[in-house]
Amino acid sequence: MLRKGRLQQPTSALVQRYGESVSFDWRLYAQDIRGSIAHARGLERAGILTADERGQIERGLREIEAEIQAGKFTWSHELEDVHMNIEASLTQRIGPAGAKLHTARSRNDQVATDIRLYCRDEIDALRERLCGLQTALVDCAERGEDAVMPGYTHLQRGQPVLFAHHLLAYVEMLFRDVARLDDARRRLNVLPLGSGALAGSTIVLDREAVARELGFDCVSQNSMDAVSDRDFIAELLFAIALAGVHLSRLSEDVILWASAEFAFIHLSDAHTTGSSLMPQKKNPDVAELTRGKTGRLVGNLVSLLTVLKGLPMTYNRDLQEDKESLFDSIDTLRLALEVFAEMVAGMDVNTAKTAAAASDPLLLATDLADYLVKRGVPFRQAHEIMGKLVAHCLEEGRGFLDLRLEEYRLFSPAFEASVFEALKMDTALKARQAAGAPSPANVRSRLAHWREVLSEGSAKP
Repeated sequence: MLRKGRLQQPTSALVQRYGESVSFDWRLYAQDIRGSIAHARGLERAGILTADERGQIERGLREIEAEIQAGKFTWSHELEDVHMNIEASLTQRIGPAGAKLHTARSRNDQVATDIRLYCRDEIDALRERLCGLQTALVDCAERGEDAVMPGYTHLQRGQPVLFAHHLLAYVEMLFRDVARLDDARRRLNVLPLGSGALAGSTIVLDREAVARELGFDCVSQNSMDAVSDRDFIAELLFAIALAGVHLSRLSEDVILWASAEFAFIHLSDAHTTGSSLMPQKKNPDVAELTRGKTGRLVGNLVSLLTVLKGLPMTYNRDLQEDKESLFDSIDTLRLALEVFAEMVAGMDVNTAKTAAAASDPLLLATDLADYLVKRGVPFRQAHEIMGKLVAHCLEEGRGFLDLRLEEYRLFSPAFEASVFEALKMDTALKARQAAGAPSPANVRSRLAHWREVLSEGSAKP
């Protein structure tokens, strides 16, 4: 269709195969049809189309959309992309009116519009799934609200925390992911349609009216930037990649916790797999796959940035490479969020195992340093005292609770009989009252906060 003017020879079959994108960009059909209907109404307002012609176009496009949804539409690789396939089919169905649809429009601003509409739709879907995983984590935290476990740094036991507090750390991460998607959605919600190939058109349409109809906040102000801008895709891919990194970190915790060495959690049989050789195995494959797929999400972001880094203005065919990375990242994260939420919904904490790990006799060393500070000992000195006391306990094979007061006072006269009250786990946890710390009261408050936020429908943009 596009070769009837300037080009005299038919396209090589190999070039067609190399350059076609309809095999993957067909999924933009709904956005392409939505944008074309709004464009047709703009052409009618400008007097380019009659009301009857615009009606024919809308009916034809709706008919095509229904066929695509039913799987009855035939896609042609010779027509290269989703846009030309739909336009050719429309013209074949309704005649000359269909050929008028592309007036004052280029495939450059058309695809830029379609992809923004698509990203906007998918951001809303991803946001809903992120909130779904947040809800599953809050539910699981509430089921294990009283469970105490060690908190780790360097994968070494550090201080006691509540299991619920640990899970809520991921709820906070996912909240930032939701906020990043919201920010990306606001920035991408600019209409490029009307920018033409790069310099607009002498046929002037009411772009603001088209923007309102398509739900855009405003119209682009530089036609060259509008057709070449893919910043919004890069920003979305970054938000997706970082959400994937958060899922990967959660996956690593789940994998460790589900191991026999930790045994902090139970995963349902429905979300684990067995071994082809070892009958005793119960593998956390959902978490392992998610950890692995994060590499694809990061790779897709790098792929797009590499495509963009050397492009001159304005549109270049390299930009066709934006879609497969985008589609793959969206599909991957959507499914990962769905299956992870389902897995977490069936996950429970093994309170006996977490309590046993939290009973590590040296886990409250920092609390004892704080105990000394409260009695006037400078922190660095208190830290040194506790280091020596820990070394003594390890050498003796005893814990803090096994020592007599006289032994404590050998290390510092600031120790008093009240030290044994500080060594009680309930006392230690209740003392962590600062905002954001894991006292039971704080954790209950934060659980209630997230329950309220999520029940209010925070999945809505």
